[in-house]
Amino acid sequence: MPKPTNRYEAIVEKIFFDQYSEDKTELEFARTDIEEAAEFLRIRLPKNLGDVLYSFRFRNALPERIVGTQPPGKEWVIQLAGRAIYKFRLVKINRVIPRDDLVTIEIPDATPEIIRAYALDDEQALLESDSKVHETRQ
Repeated sequence: MPKPTNRYEAIVEKIFFDQYSEDKTELEFARTDIEEAAEFLRIRLPKNLGDVLYSFRFRNALPERIVGTQPPGKEWVIQLAGRAIYKFRLVKINRVIPRDDLVTIEIPDATPEIIRAYALDDEQALLESDSKVHETRQ
């Protein structure tokens, strides 16, 4: 069963497929297209319109329907193209991928015991443990 499309995905898909054809490598759109897509789809408009694009530029993969249009070795990215103007652009995939054939070098854990005692699995815990180190030294 496919996962349901969230509103950001629905908006971005609408903007993309309104212009998409197999021969195009760039699809330009304006910030106002986000509002128009949300209205057309009867989706509540996000408070921060910029977050719709930011989420796909830096945090999340583009929706599967868009990814499905990518030719081998290429991927769609969202780029700035001017003031409140953006574009989907088809670019060569550029990823640093770990290689299994390289030697792995183990690095000894030199974390002080007091830090290890308080550090859980997040950086906030590590920051809190750093303040406890300072408290114990005083």
